[in-house]
Amino acid sequence: PDVLNSFNREMAGDLQQALAAVGSDDGVRCVVLTGAGRAFCAGQDLSEVVPEPGNTSQLADIVEGSYNPIIRQIRALEKPVLCAVNGVAAGAGANLAFACDIVVASDAASFIQSFSRVGLIPDSGGTFFLPRIVGLQKAAELMMLGDRISADQACALGLIARVFPAGEFDDSTSKLASELAAMPTRGLALTKQALNASFTNDLEAQLTLEATLQQVAGSTEDYAEGVDAFINKRKPKYSGK
Repeated sequence: PDVLNSFNREMAGDLQQALAAVGSDDGVRCVVLTGAGRAFCAGQDLSEVVPEPGNTSQLADIVEGSYNPIIRQIRALEKPVLCAVNGVAAGAGANLAFACDIVVASDAASFIQSFSRVGLIPDSGGTFFLPRIVGLQKAAELMMLGDRISADQACALGLIARVFPAGEFDDSTSKLASELAAMPTRGLALTKQALNASFTNDLEAQLTLEATLQQVAGSTEDYAEGVDAFINKRKPKYSGK
């Protein structure tokens, strides 16, 4: 927290282990990713990547070893990942947020693609997710100019889902996480699988995948519970199975 949750190799490794742990824990129905202190994440700790003569692979090694595994884990995690941006999200910190399933932010939060300000390119999936969320022109503007945008601006652009007042942020985030955790999370995982595939599938392939995944969803205990609850006019109790 004293360096705005800037990433070093140790912290990246810790997050990778945490994601692996919650991914294999059936008791976890929703994952919340947030920052300690006054920031969400200020990106890479630059003190760890001071340019060294003759070492041109240093940054590539960090991207491949620290950030790329985290982005892959988030997208592959078979449960909803709620990102709660409590403060500044800069560089890899911002792109880490945009890789999550649902992003909410405090009205005191802000986002910045800070890479261009130190001569780097956006990583951590930024060049993949941003153009798909806001379009090529806006993504290029955010990345090349490196302007800071507020949570309200990010919400208006579709980069995040909701903005909560800072004083209500923790409670509102917990309420949303509890709502997601109580849902038929196996169906949410299949929805996420379909969304991931939509990045590369054409329409025919996506239609076929939807039929396949719908068959899987229809065989879950949660589907049976949901239909029974609807017919009997009661509140469903989902198990994520």
